[in-house]
Amino acid sequence: MYYKPLLIPLLIQVLLTFSVWLRMYAQRIHEMRSKGIAAQQVSTRAKGREQLLDSTASADNLMNQFEMPVLFYTVILLALILMWQDPLLVAFSWVFVALRIVHSIIHTTYNKVLHRFWVYIFSCGALLCMWIRLGSYMIFA
Repeated sequence: MYYKPLLIPLLIQVLLTFSVWLRMYAQRIHEMRSKGIAAQQVSTRAKGREQLLDSTASADNLMNQFEMPVLFYTVILLALILMWQDPLLVAFSWVFVALRIVHSIIHTTYNKVLHRFWVYIFSCGALLCMWIRLGSYMIFA
């Protein structure tokens, strides 16, 4: 299939989102059991942040999966709708997804902010390049 090169990074990004979600819930269930926290005690996000400190980074990372990646999904879908892709767009999509994976690993493990920040900046740069590449195709093609 011609569009497979763009679909694979998109599917991997979706898999990353579900992986972070599963990690967060596994951490939360373990934490709630080990600390004897009843589900109702964490019925709101604010209450959860106060009591579920061990799983906060994973919860924050899950929310991150619905920020910049939304623009990634959009640019990929637009490219598919326009039936256009090139090796540069595919390369930028792989760079974005790879850096998002690294970002999630950092965020949900040792969480060194400066490491996470630089990975985030470079992933956003790759995403911006995707939009510039697609935009230039739409304007000049």
